Amino acid sequence: MRIMRKAKIYKPSKTAMQSGKRNTKKWLLKFDTLDTGINPLTGWENSKDTMSEVVLEFSTKIDAINYSKKNNIDYYVTEPETRKLIKKSYTDNFLK
Repeated sequence: MRIMRKAKIYKPSKTAMQSGKRNTKKWLLKFDTLDTGINPLTGWENSKDTMSEVVLEFSTKIDAINYSKKNNIDYYVTEPETRKLIKKSYTDNFLK
């Protein structure tokens, strides 16, 4: 019997350490981790599930969904949040 695991389809957000948006253009399919536990020696979280390391890249969300349907993978889609830009000038820092 094969255990079917869920996969998350999402578009990664921009990292806080960099101002560029290069790695935010592709959609990713990543499998959820099963059988997590705490390593008693190091105190770190570990898992024997190797599928949690698999990340597939797709150019569009539709491609990722079609791949999941074709391979009978249960999935859920997380939509990216839109970035809110606040227009303000340099002098607004000193007016309050």
